[in-house]
Amino acid sequence: MEFPFTMPYPIDDKYSTQVAYFCMEYAVHQALKIYAGGLGYLAGSFMRSAYEMRQHIIGIGILWKYGYYDQERKPDQTMDVRFYEKKYHFLAETNIRFTIQIAGHDVWVTAFYLPPENFKTAPLFLLSTDLPENDYLSQTISHKLYDCNPETQAAAAILLGEGGAKLLDKLGFQPDIYHLNESHALPLVFHLYNKYQSVADVRRRLVYTNHTPEPAGNLKSDIYFLYRMGYAGNLSLDKFKELIGSRNDLLDHTLTALRFAGKANAVSKMHLGTLKEMWKDFDGICEIIAITNAQNYVYWANPQLYSALNASDDGALIQIKKACKRMLFEEVADQCGKLMDPDILTIVFAKRFAGYKRAELLLHDTAFLKHLLTDEKRPIQLIWAGKPYPTDYTAIASFDSIVNLCKTFRNCAILTGYELNLSRLLKQGADVWLNTPRLTHEASGTSGMSAAMNGCVNVSIPDGWFPEFARDGFNSFIIPDTEVIEHKFQQDETDAHNLYNLLSQTVIPMYYDRPQEWLSIIKHSMADVIPQFDSNRMADEYYTALYAKGGMKVI
Repeated sequence: MEFPFTMPYPIDDKYSTQVAYFCMEYAVHQALKIYAGGLGYLAGSFMRSAYEMRQHIIGIGILWKYGYYDQERKPDQTMDVRFYEKKYHFLAETNIRFTIQIAGHDVWVTAFYLPPENFKTAPLFLLSTDLPENDYLSQTISHKLYDCNPETQAAAAILLGEGGAKLLDKLGFQPDIYHLNESHALPLVFHLYNKYQSVADVRRRLVYTNHTPEPAGNLKSDIYFLYRMGYAGNLSLDKFKELIGSRNDLLDHTLTALRFAGKANAVSKMHLGTLKEMWKDFDGICEIIAITNAQNYVYWANPQLYSALNASDDGALIQIKKACKRMLFEEVADQCGKLMDPDILTIVFAKRFAGYKRAELLLHDTAFLKHLLTDEKRPIQLIWAGKPYPTDYTAIASFDSIVNLCKTFRNCAILTGYELNLSRLLKQGADVWLNTPRLTHEASGTSGMSAAMNGCVNVSIPDGWFPEFARDGFNSFIIPDTEVIEHKFQQDETDAHNLYNLLSQTVIPMYYDRPQEWLSIIKHSMADVIPQFDSNRMADEYYTALYAKGGMKVI
């Protein structure tokens, strides 16, 4: 072994099954910028829980030299995208070197190690091709998370899947279970088949988590392109086509993962129904179960708020929440030159900007929105934040349209740099955490969980995790009469007006006119989110329901 790796902490006997967890992004700390959004937040929380619970897990990822991107502003305040080189002196060099084959060429790979004590995570290894042994094109494989170039995307998948498996051999870590967190590392499937020469042997070792029904997260790629890139390792083209069962020269990444995994999980009960409907007509699909996503309580929850809650000290809880709002408003003042008031109801929409998440839903009826924003008797403050995919120009246009709205109203702001630190500030400072996905499109959505851990009241479409948590008017508010309508524009109009009515007739009046009821909802929300939506529950369920030996079958 070139890097003398052993698990750096004693393993709990309940969690002794050895697991290698493959994910493209991890949000474990603000300083380590190798994440884009919810998938990374989920993986980061899992790594923290695995550490807390002393599970026998190591994470495999990629060290993105330029991260996802840095979100900045143009001179007119609209959004700009910048890429800056990152250096991480807290990562340990393993000095491991090996090659993978990409497009018929040897590419050198190394790995960096994040020791568990740095950020209280399970051991995490991050692969890189940014080595002088490689030509510039090969070096760029590990430069940008979710690079828009299809060849770079395929190469990154090979790096994570095949490269991650080869790294495990170098470390002397022989997993009982390989966990694909999304299908980004799908070349691992073909590496394992090459190793064991048996689909059944792959299934005994492989599990898979699907996080979205969105087309962008369920890719279909030309098999000849992937084969030229080296996606199938040493397999012949005929064997590659036979294994994936392709009838139209396309590899369906999600379908392939579902056929090679021994078991898979959806990330909420509602998402399980969506997945089963999506794949009901396909044969060879593994058993799919629901393990609802969660967020790490130790990392996200405000301990002062919970101390006040547990002591039944309502006065302290109110004052701590106002202090958190003031901290958020310092950031608003710094970025936007606006002074916000901690006594005013503050509504936050903060998440990755994507079309189905509908960041602009509040803007649907400008007259109604203006009425809410100019009501002097019951005023509100609105804050948005989020990072669109850097070449998703429609989502960037949505961000910019909100920028222009915020120029008109002094009680509106949109913030850049939605990463872990800003996410924490927003969740601690918000009164209302707004979530408005188009119904059935949000597989889980976890930001509302960590918001509830910080005394926020969720106002949401009943999608993803939310139906498992929400008790309308008790611990949250459900946007009513939501249904799937054939024309999404009609659905958007219906949902927007239901949201306006809920805010104007229920949420805002309760905040100002019945503060004790509002406080009761905060307290119920904080209590109800624990322990079901703490990632320790999820990490335990991975072991008992997903990794459990003998429970894998093909249906």
